[in-house]
Amino acid sequence: MVDINALKKLRLETGISIAECRKALEETKGDIDKAKAWLKKQGIEKAEKKADRETSQGLVESYTHLNGKVGSMVVVLCETDFVARTEDFKHLCHEVAMQVAAMNPKDVDTLLKQEYIRDGSLTINDLVKQTVAKLGENIVVKEFKRFEI
Repeated sequence: MVDINALKKLRLETGISIAECRKALEETKGDIDKAKAWLKKQGIEKAEKKADRETSQGLVESYTHLNGKVGSMVVVLCETDFVARTEDFKHLCHEVAMQVAAMNPKDVDTLLKQEYIRDGSLTINDLVKQTVAKLGENIVVKEFKRFEI
């Protein structure tokens, strides 16, 4: 039997479905930290299975740094327009645009390998895979452009 408070906490912290959170807690005998690691591993595996699916929808997101002298635009693709309109997808696009403005990667491969500026324990690729696991669709950072005065 899974502790309901642990289930609520895990769901709140990860945003992953209740069923997946329950399964993670069952697999880890109620340990929230181990359950998070288990969910992360499962999410990466799910993301890898979806990697060859076609991405023809998505968003163009822009970000301008507070000083107004640095900005970026990114194209992030997903499988359906429905997912492109979700807050989770929009948040990912914004975070990627902000990363590009802050870190000035030379290309998409470099960007994906970079340490995420908000959480050094993740790369941008990890952030994308987490969103893939959460939304259930393949997501691809297609291209970006950074501007600076």
